Amino acid sequence: MGFKQSNPSEEETEAESEGRCGRTRARTRDLFSRPFRKKGYIPLTTYLRTYKVGHYVDIKVNRAVHKGMPHKFYHGCTGLVWSVTERAIDEINKQDHKEEDSLLPSGCNEDFKLRKIQNDKLKAEAKAGGEKISTKRQPEGPKPLDHDSHPL
Repeated sequence: MGFKQSNPSEEETEAESEGRCGRTRARTRDLFSRPFRKKGYIPLTTYLRTYKVGHYVDIKVNRAVHKGMPHKFYHGCTGLVWSVTERAIDEINKQDHKEEDSLLPSGCNEDFKLRKIQNDKLKAEAKAGGEKISTKRQPEGPKPLDHDSHPL
């Protein structure tokens, strides 16, 4: 009637092609584990941090908080905050709401900020001296040849 009869060998090949079980938190035992001596209560600074639009944040899942938990794929990623609401924070490239428990301020652009401040100081000093300097980063040249160490 409406029943489909299949060969048992076909069923086995379908099951093999499906792969492992795809639960949301499957295989996250070590991925979401807390570091040594950092288990237990969640520090209050986690909730008191203020994130603004344009800040870079790292996604680090805290398995003790289930509400608003991002998928394991996003654990360890860095994103840019594009919207802040009362309960959640949105990030660019992820297009997903995250609770504050899963976010940490990122240090990915700290070197850039320091270099920018240093370049502004150098430009101000050069302008005061009537000079014009280039603040572009230059690649390192080849290392000088040490004649003593070569047999030639």
